[in-house]
Order: sequence, then C-alpha cells, then structure tokens
Amino acid sequence: MRLSPLALLLPLLLACTDPTRIPAAERRAIADSLSALVVQAYDFSRPGAPERLLALYPDSGRVISGVAGRVTTTRDTLAGEIRGFWDRVGQNMRNPHFVLGSTYVDVITRDAVVMTLTYSIPHTTPLNTPHVVSGAWTMLWRNQGGRWVIVQEHLSDTPESTAPGPSVVAAPTADSTTTHRH
Repeated sequence: MRLSPLALLLPLLLACTDPTRIPAAERRAIADSLSALVVQAYDFSRPGAPERLLALYPDSGRVISGVAGRVTTTRDTLAGEIRGFWDRVGQNMRNPHFVLGSTYVDVITRDAVVMTLTYSIPHTTPLNTPHVVSGAWTMLWRNQGGRWVIVQEHLSDTPESTAPGPSVVAAPTADSTTTHRH
C-alpha cells in the first residue's frame, strides 16, 4: 500500500497546529458576551441591582476582590460588600447611567479571560447635586460549567468619585461603549 504525499503531510500539519489558538472571531464573540453580561448587570433602570451585580460571580467558592484598599476572598463577604455599596451609594443615586470607557480584553483560553475597563456613573444625589462615580475595573473571568463568572477583580475609584459636587463626564471616544457597573 502506497500513501499519497498529502496523506504523509497531513499528520505533520496537524502536529504543528496550536490547539490553544483561538480565532479572532471567537475572541470577539467571547469579549462581546462578557460586555453583554456587564451591561445587563449594571442596568440601573431595572429593580434588583444588587442581585444582578452578585450574579456576575460564582455561586460558591473563592472570589478575590480588591476594592478601596481592602481585599475580600469569599463570595459571602463580596455579597455583603455589594449590598453595602448599594445601601450607601447605589440606592441614593438618582437617574444613574453607567458609561463604559476604554475596554481591553485578553482571551487567554476559551475558559479564561482578563478584561480591564474604565467606567463612570453620572447621576444626581438626593440633594439634586450632579455627581459621578468612576474608576477602572480589572476582572479575571472563568467559564465554569458553561457560565462566565468573575473569580478575581480589582476596582480603583478615581479621586473625583468620592468628592461631592459637580463632576465633568468625558465625552465618549470612538472606541467607547455604553454599559452599566458599580
């Protein structure tokens, strides 16, 4: 039995193919999926914001979250932090609108993604004063059982986020998108 040159070349070509290579279209689809999850979670026009925010994280296990100079390591502690944010800040925002700034997505594997973005939440305080909460957020997403969840994150507020009074919101750039976040 004699093999054709193609039959001899095919195993060599398959051996040289990187099985971890993810095509650009698939990378874009993953990035778009994660952006959509953030948009849905931070839609402050709907009730149930704390539950939607918490739904971005796994139902159990370790979750590392660095915020405001503190680190939490459990889902229960993170749930308390999210509810505390909502009780102190979120429920007092009038007409909040989450604006997504620059977004950078690195698809490491089909099950692990790092996403970094900037955001702002212009709103009015209960005293009818314009105010903006803003910062940068880096997330490590994992696909666990077909569900994308944040397993590690770091949020960094801009100094203006804590200052009372009017703030200026930067005009969107060509690569910015609107979405919603805490």
